Amino acid sequence: MDNNSFNDKVVLVTGGGKGVGRGITDEFLRIGAKVVVCGRNAPETLPSVGGRGAEFIAADVRDVAATDALFAEIAARHGRLDVLVNNAGGSPHCLAADASPRFHESIIRLNLIAPLMLAQKANAMMQRQPQGGVIEFIASVSGLRPSPGTAAYGAAKAGVLNLVTSLAVEWAPKVRVLAITPGLILTEQAEMHYGDDQGVAKVARTIPAGRLGTPADIGAACVFLACPAASYASGTNLLLHGGGERPAFLDAATANQA
Repeated sequence: MDNNSFNDKVVLVTGGGKGVGRGITDEFLRIGAKVVVCGRNAPETLPSVGGRGAEFIAADVRDVAATDALFAEIAARHGRLDVLVNNAGGSPHCLAADASPRFHESIIRLNLIAPLMLAQKANAMMQRQPQGGVIEFIASVSGLRPSPGTAAYGAAKAGVLNLVTSLAVEWAPKVRVLAITPGLILTEQAEMHYGDDQGVAKVARTIPAGRLGTPADIGAACVFLACPAASYASGTNLLLHGGGERPAFLDAATANQA
C-alpha cells in the first residue's frame, strides 16, 4: 500500500500506545495518517514511524465527560475523524464464581459499553462528513469460544460482534462498521497469559500457523479494512487467529494418531 495513501486522514486508536494498540497505531502512521491515541496515562514513548508521530490525548474511555472532551479536542485540532479503532479493553484472570458484581460490571463497561459510547460519538462526527468514516472494533476469540478465567470479558466481546452487525445497518451507508477478531497475540503482557518463553513456545505449537500473532498483524488488517479497497466490507468480522486452536480431542483420542 502507498505510504501516503492516508495523507490528511485522521485516525483515533483507543489504547494505542502499547500492545496491540501500538501495532495498529504504527501501521496507520506508516501509510501517512494523522493518528491520535488515547489512554488514562501517556505511554513512555509515543509511537513514531518514518518521522510521523502519534498525538496523545488523555482520556479514560469509560468516563462520559472524558470522552466528550476527547472528541471535542479532535474536532478542534483536526476538524474531522476518518477512522475510529476501538481497541482499549482487557481483563485480569478471575474465575467467575469468585468475582464480585462490581468486577463483572467494570469488565463489561470497559469492553462493551465504552466502545459503544465511543462509536456513537465517532458516528456523529462522521455522518456530517461528505465521505463518512470507518469504525473498527477489536474483538477477541474469547467471544467465540469458552473463556474460562475471563468469562465476563468473553461475554462482552461476544456482545461486540453482535453490536457491529447492528451498527453497520443503522449507520450505513455513510459509516462502515467492522470487527477484527485476533487470536492469541504476542505482546509485552504475554507472560500474564502464557507464562515464560517456554510457555509461549508451547502455546505457539497449538496454533496451525506455528506462532502467536503480532500487533503488526492486527494493525495491517485494520489498515486494509479502513482503506477504499475494502469499501464493500461492513458488518463483518475478520478472524485473525493463525488457523485457530488445535482441538483438544485430537491429542486425547487413541484412534487416527500419526
